[in-house]
Amino acid sequence: MLDESEISRILVITAHPDDVDFGAAGTVAGWTGAGLDVRYCIVTDGDAGGSDRSVARADMAKIRRAEQTAAAAEVGVHDVRFLGYQDGQVQATLELRRDLARVIRQVRPDRLVCPSPERNYARIGVSHPDHRAVGSAALDAVYPDARNPFAFPELLLDEALEPWTVREVWISGSATPTHYVDITGTFQRKIAALRAHVSQTGEMPGLAERLRARLAAAAAAGGLPDGRLAEAFQVLDTA
Repeated sequence: MLDESEISRILVITAHPDDVDFGAAGTVAGWTGAGLDVRYCIVTDGDAGGSDRSVARADMAKIRRAEQTAAAAEVGVHDVRFLGYQDGQVQATLELRRDLARVIRQVRPDRLVCPSPERNYARIGVSHPDHRAVGSAALDAVYPDARNPFAFPELLLDEALEPWTVREVWISGSATPTHYVDITGTFQRKIAALRAHVSQTGEMPGLAERLRARLAAAAAAGGLPDGRLAEAFQVLDTA
């Protein structure tokens, strides 16, 4: 696994607004606090989210973009890019692979975070079809698309985006995590980021308590001392 001293930029790719905050905001807050440059790419606007049927879906998309931008600021992220794909209908298409390869070549990250492309039978909520599609497309964009000058040649010829090799991928929501990040010190910032998603978490009583219990279980699984909280990832060497 790469040492933090070897990293200058990190790109987080997710399917929906709030995905990164449920899965990795505590870790992100630690990274930005250490001076690392973290940027987000959100594939959909989350227009199928929320429970208020009176809100027009186009309005929900605007609301959720604003919420994700505010949530990102809570953990020190100020570059949030939205691709505008239809919430609930994402597939791992060549078009999505190209769009993600474009962002990778623009940002040129050393480390990339994405959802798992595999179904997690122990935690069905992390295995939304959009999550799995984005995870699959993101991994294909990492290898081979972003590093291959002959993949999507228009990125190089028309947009002057040179190939880029992402050296490491962290998968969130994996059923087989290999690395646990102690986020005890950034837990409150994670909660602040989640609370910024008012349309999604505004009617979630006990959110902090439920998350604390889940993160404590992850910490125990990772061998951390009692009382610690952790986010879990499967780390891949993609150099």
